[in-house]
Amino acid sequence: MSSYPLLDVFLTMLWYFVWFLWIFLVVTVVVDVVRSHDLSGPAKAGWTVLAVVLPFAGVFIYMIARGDRMFVRKAGELQDREAQFRAYVKEAAGGGGVAEDLARLAELRQRGVINESEFERAKTKILS
Repeated sequence: MSSYPLLDVFLTMLWYFVWFLWIFLVVTVVVDVVRSHDLSGPAKAGWTVLAVVLPFAGVFIYMIARGDRMFVRKAGELQDREAQFRAYVKEAAGGGGVAEDLARLAELRQRGVINESEFERAKTKILS
């Protein structure tokens, strides 16, 4: 029938999966080394060389020595991204609309920050 049995196909697919998983792990470790703020330049170079030259030993040693901090750094990075996204959405969405802008403008006029002509000009701009 076929010169490549089904079990060999399965094992080949398994090896490709393991290979891509390993590449992902090595890249993740190298990226974590580069992004780590608590490592000096020579330490980053040492971890990177160790992970690239001796990948199995380097990655496993890094995971044992600094694996717990990888999660903390990743969680902090995700929180920073979330805060940046929320700030962007808040900025892009603007205020609460025309009513809020008019209320803020009236408050500025009452406090004497702007005079009556500036108030009318800004009110016309908001309403148009």
